[in-house]
Amino acid sequence: MIYQFRSKAGPDVIMLADLTKRIFDILGRPLEPRGILTEEQLPTLITALETAILQDLEERAKAKNDADEATEKPKLADRLGQRAYPFLELMKQAKAKNEPVMWGI
Repeated sequence: MIYQFRSKAGPDVIMLADLTKRIFDILGRPLEPRGILTEEQLPTLITALETAILQDLEERAKAKNDADEATEKPKLADRLGQRAYPFLELMKQAKAKNEPVMWGI
């Protein structure tokens, strides 16, 4: 399934279900076919996603260092920060312009 997120504050963001589910798990929200992230919710949600991205980067750096010591290649696929960046930016733009982010409409 594909999710399309919209806000008057920025361009639409389209994501596949696996990434959308992962992000909504991080945000502590159920993933429904349609919904809204209100401007009041955005600051908390942005902080939660940024924190998860930083944790992912730290885990990857540690895994890379451990792999270097063991002389094997680390598995660095599916970087959260890279994949979630467009959605994070949309939320930041929406927050700056006091607009909600909607999907399934």
